[in-house]
Amino acid sequence: MDFKRSGSQPSGKGPAEWFTGAVRVDPLFQASDPARVGGAHVTFEPGARTAWHTHPWGRP
Repeated sequence: MDFKRSGSQPSGKGPAEWFTGAVRVDPLFQASDPARVGGAHVTFEPGARTAWHTHPWGRP
């Protein structure tokens, strides 16, 4: 697993299938294959919400 310093990777826009409204996703770590785990810091603008979604491989 490779951890990165906060702010050292570009932020991304939260995908519309997972969020509603303006959401920023800052990646923190991503495990190498075959692992299926990652972590991010998610920032919600006022009025933004988590959209219902599934995790086909489960959640940690």
